[in-house]
Amino acid sequence: MSQPSGNPYPQQPYGEQPAPQQPGGYPPPAGQPYGEPSAAPLPPKKSKAGKIVLIVLAVVLVLCLGGAAITWFAVKDEVGDVVDATNTRVTAPATLAGRKQVTDPELTKLSDELVADMKSTVQNETSTAGAFYGDATKQDLVMVAAASGVLADPKKELDDAIAGLKTQLTVQEMTATEPGPLGGEARCGDGKTAGMPLGVCVWADRGSLGMIVVFFKSAKEAEAEFVTMRGQIEQRS
Repeated sequence: MSQPSGNPYPQQPYGEQPAPQQPGGYPPPAGQPYGEPSAAPLPPKKSKAGKIVLIVLAVVLVLCLGGAAITWFAVKDEVGDVVDATNTRVTAPATLAGRKQVTDPELTKLSDELVADMKSTVQNETSTAGAFYGDATKQDLVMVAAASGVLADPKKELDDAIAGLKTQLTVQEMTATEPGPLGGEARCGDGKTAGMPLGVCVWADRGSLGMIVVFFKSAKEAEAEFVTMRGQIEQRS
C-alpha cells in the first residue's frame, strides 16, 4: 500500500539507519540496541588483564633467575666474605616496606611455583624466597624472587640476570644504585610488559642474588624503596 502524502512522521527503514538525532526521538530500529553502541567492553577486559600479565611476568622472572646459569660453590680465598655468605639467608617476610604479603590463591600459587622452580634450578642454594606484596587494584604491587648461597662471581651472576631482563621485560638500561649496608652490587632500570610500567631492581653479593619488581612504577620509584625492601628480604646471622 502506498504511503499517504503529507505524513508528519518521516519513514525510517529498518537496518543500518543512524540513531535518532533528537534526545526525545523515536526508539532505534528493530535489532539495534538502545543506548550508545560503541562504549562498553573495556571494564570486563580490564579486570582480567592484570592477572594475565602477572602470570606472564611470573614465568618470565622464573626464566630470568632460573635460566641465568646460577651456580654456587665454596671458595678458599676471602674467608671473611665466605663466612658472611654462608650465614646469609633470604626470606619472604609477612610485610615488605609496609605492604602485606598477598594471599590471593592465584598469586600464592605463582609464588609457590616460582620458589619450586628456583629450588630445582639453583645449585647448592641455602634458601629461596618468592612472594607478591601489596594490592594490584590500587596499582601498588611488588614481586620478590631471591636465592641465597655462596657465589664465586656475584658480578657475573648479576650480569646474566640483567641480560635476561633486557630481552624479556624490555629493560633497556640498568644503572648502578646504592646497595645498602648489605653490600654487593645493585642496579635498577625501567621495564615494561603488556604496556605496564615496571621498576626493576636486582642485587648480588657473595651470599645472595635477588630481584624486586615494582608494578605500575618507574625505576626511580623502585630505587627509593630498594634498600629497605632488600634489608627485609636478605638476612645475615
